Amino acid sequence: RITPVGIGDRVCIDTCSLFAEGEGMLVGNTSSALLLIAAETMENPYVSPRPFRVNAGAVHMYILSPDGKTRYLSEISAGDKGTAVSENGRTRTLSVGRVKIERRPLLLVEAAREGQTASAVIQNAETVRLVSEDGTATSIVDLREGDRILGHLMSGGRHFGVAIDETIIER
Repeated sequence: RITPVGIGDRVCIDTCSLFAEGEGMLVGNTSSALLLIAAETMENPYVSPRPFRVNAGAVHMYILSPDGKTRYLSEISAGDKGTAVSENGRTRTLSVGRVKIERRPLLLVEAAREGQTASAVIQNAETVRLVSEDGTATSIVDLREGDRILGHLMSGGRHFGVAIDETIIER
C-alpha cells in the first residue's frame, strides 16, 4: 500500500563514503521490519546524483545501526556510524558526515511478507527510491502496489534499540 500522509519532517543522512548502486540503509516504522531505501546514486532530471546520501524518511522512524541495534532517525548526527546495506544483504560500516532535516510531503509505504508488515514514511519525491528484489532502485513515484521491494524482518521486540524477548505490538 502507498498512501499520502501529508507534510512532515524527513531526514537525509549524508555519509563520508560513497554508496554503490543498489546500496542504501534499512529504515522503518517498527524496529522489527525495515525497508531498504536506496542511496541517491542514480541520474535523474531534477538534481545531480548524491551518492553519499540516503533520503531516509520521517524523524520518528528506526534505522539499523552497525551493532545490530536500532535508533531513531532523529537521534542520528555527524560522527555517528551507519550501516550501508547492499541488495544482496552485504553490510559495511560508514561514518555520518551530517544530517539534514526538512519539512516535505510524505508517503506511507507498506509491504507484507510471511504475515508481517514492514512500513516506512518517506518523502514523496522522484529522487527517493526503494530497492527492488532485482537490485534496481525504483523511484517512489513509480512504485505500485504489488511491486516487490527489499527489506529486513527481525524477530522479537526492541527496547532502547536492543532486541529483547518480549511481546511488543507496533502499528
